[in-house]
Amino acid sequence: MAGGGDVQGGNKRKRDAPGKPSAGKGGDGMKRNKSYHAPAAPRGGGGGGGGGGGSAQPVTARDKRVAAKEMSESRKMKRKPNYNLDKELTVLWEKMRCHDVSKENRSKLVTEALRKMDGKYMEIAGSHVTARVLQTCVKWCSQPERDAIFVALQPHLLTLSRQKYAVFLVKKLVKLATKKQFAWFISSVHGKVASLLRHTIGAAVVDCAFQRATPPQRRSLLLELYSTELQLFKDLTEQKSCRLAHYNVFLVETISKLGLQKSSVRQYMTTIIQPILEKGIVEYSIVHTVLLEYLTIADKTSASDVIRQLIPHLTQGSAVIDGDELSAVPEVPTKTKAKKKRSSEPLLIRIMHTREGLKLGLACLKHGSVKDRKKIIKSLKGHIMKLALNDYGCLFLVCLLSIVDDTKLVTKLVIQELAKQLKQLVFDKNGRRPLLQLLRPLCSRYLPPADLACLNYSDEPSESATVNLESKLDAAADKELGGSDDKEHGGSEDTLVASDSKKDPFQRRHELLMKSDLSEALVQTCVENVGELLRTNFGKDVLYEVAVGGKDNVLDGITEQIHLLHDAIASDAARPKSEDIEHAFENFHSSRVIRKMILDCPAFAATLWEKALEGKCELYADGYSSKVVAAYLESSDSKVKDLAKSELQPLVDGGKLKIPDHKATEKK
Repeated sequence: MAGGGDVQGGNKRKRDAPGKPSAGKGGDGMKRNKSYHAPAAPRGGGGGGGGGGGSAQPVTARDKRVAAKEMSESRKMKRKPNYNLDKELTVLWEKMRCHDVSKENRSKLVTEALRKMDGKYMEIAGSHVTARVLQTCVKWCSQPERDAIFVALQPHLLTLSRQKYAVFLVKKLVKLATKKQFAWFISSVHGKVASLLRHTIGAAVVDCAFQRATPPQRRSLLLELYSTELQLFKDLTEQKSCRLAHYNVFLVETISKLGLQKSSVRQYMTTIIQPILEKGIVEYSIVHTVLLEYLTIADKTSASDVIRQLIPHLTQGSAVIDGDELSAVPEVPTKTKAKKKRSSEPLLIRIMHTREGLKLGLACLKHGSVKDRKKIIKSLKGHIMKLALNDYGCLFLVCLLSIVDDTKLVTKLVIQELAKQLKQLVFDKNGRRPLLQLLRPLCSRYLPPADLACLNYSDEPSESATVNLESKLDAAADKELGGSDDKEHGGSEDTLVASDSKKDPFQRRHELLMKSDLSEALVQTCVENVGELLRTNFGKDVLYEVAVGGKDNVLDGITEQIHLLHDAIASDAARPKSEDIEHAFENFHSSRVIRKMILDCPAFAATLWEKALEGKCELYADGYSSKVVAAYLESSDSKVKDLAKSELQPLVDGGKLKIPDHKATEKK
C-alpha cells in the first residue's frame, strides 16, 4: 500500500512541481487528495493487505482478444438463429469449392451440406454467406437434388429475384433448370416482367431467362412490354406469341397482327422505358432489344429524347463487383484494384457483347449531337484496345472512325492508343478491322453482310408494317445514305453518314492516317513482321492494303516507305526454299496475296520480278507458286506483261505453266 502510494505520490509531485500548489486544507488540495485516495479505497475494503485479489491481476492482450471473441460469438448466436449452421456450412463450402477435390469427395460434401440445409433453403438463400454455399451446391449436385431445391424454392423465386445475394442463386437455378422447370418460370414471370426490369437487381434474372429462352419464349417476355392488354390477358399472349415468334416478326407487325394502336403502344412503352433509363439499368440484352424496338415506332422527338437520356448512362462507369451483373448503383464499395478497374469501365464497353448492344451504341453515336459524340469518345479513353479486340466493339470503332468530324480528338484518344499496339492489331481478326476501315472503307472482303447491315443501322422510324425490322433498318439506312433500295451492302457505297456529319470521307481518312503518323507506324510494323504477315490469314489483308496504298491511294504521302515494304516482301520471296519455313510462293495465304499485289500494284510487280522471279520462273511453274508467276500474264498493265512475257511464254507453250481461265478467275 505504501509502495503504491510512493509511486503515485512521486508521479503527482512531478506533475505539481511547476506550479507548487499548497498541500493545505484548501479546496484545491482537498480535490487532489480525494482523487488520490479514490483508487485505493476498493483495495482497502477488500480485505486489506497486499491487494492480491483476482481483479487486481493484469489482463494480457491475448486474454482481451479471447474475451472479445467470446462476446462477439454470443451476440451473433442471439442475433442469428442459424449461426452454428452457417459456420458448419462455411467449412464444407471451403472444401467443396477447391479445384483439386475429387468428384466423389465433392459429391459427398454437397450431399452433407444439402442435408444440413434441408427445410431452411429460404433462410439460407438470403444470407450473404450461406447463399454462396447453396449456389455452389446447386452447381455440383445431382439432378434429383437440384430438382428438390427448385421445388422447395419454387414459390419464392420471384421474391428471391429482388434480393441482393439470393439473385445469383436464382440465376443459377434458371440456367440449370430442366425444360419443364424453365417453362414454368417463364410462365410465372408473366405480368411481372416490367416491374422486374425496373428493379436494379431483378432485371438480371429477367435478362438471364431472356438469354436462355427460345424465340417463342422471348416474344412472350417482350409482348407484355408493348401494351397493358398483353400484360393482363395471358391467353392473348399465348395464342399469338408462338405464331409471331415463329415467323420472327417484330414490334411493327405485332401491332398490326394484334390490332393495337401505335400511339398507345408508344405511350405505354415510354412509361416502361423511362424508369429503366432513369435508374441506369441499360446493360442487359432484353433492355437493348426493347429500346431498339421502341425506336422503330417512336417519332423523331421521342427517339431523340431516349438517345439523349441513354448517352450519360453509357458514358459513366458501372459499379459492378467481382463480375456480378448488378446494375449501376451509386455508393457501392470497391475494395480492390480489380473492382475499381471494373467500376471505372464505361457501360458502353460492357454492352458490346451483343449485336443489339452494338446497334444501340451506333444509334447513340450516329444520331447524338456533336457534344454527345465528344462525350462518348472521351469516355472510351484507356479502353480502346478492349473495344478493338471485341467482336462487336471493333465495329463500333469502325463507325466512330467513319462519321466523327473532329479528327484531332479522335487522333488524340483513339488513333494514338491503336498505334501503340499495332503488332497485336494487325494479326487479330477483330483488331485489324478499324485499320482496314481507314485503308478501304466498308469492304465486303473484310466485313460480312451482317456486320455491314449493323454499320448501316438507322433508328429512323418507318410507317410500313409489312416488312421485318432488318429490312426496314436497311431501307432507312439506304435512304439516309442516298442510295437505292437494290444496292447491296459493301458494293460501291463505302461511307457511313451521321445525321450532322459534314467532312468529306476521304479527307477524314487522310487526316486520321497521315496527320497522326499512323500510316508510317503501320508501314514500319508491316516491314518488321513481313514474313509472318504474309503467311497468316488475317495479317495478309493489312499487308495487302498498305502495299497497294489503300483505296483512292490514301497513303500517297509515304510512297518511299511503301517502296521499302515492297522491297521487304520481295526479299522474303527471294529466299531459297528450305524445310524450316514454307516459301512465300508455296504458302497458301502468301501466294494468293502476292498474286493479288501483282495484279493491283505494278510498282510491286516490277520490284518482285527483279528481286525474286527473273530467271527463276521455271522453279515456280507448278503448285501454289504457279498462281504467282501466271499473274504477270493476267495483269491489266501492259508494262507488267511485257516485263515477264519473254520468259513466261515458252513455259506456257511447253505446257509447264497453265494460265487460269479468265471467267473462272473472275468468278473466284
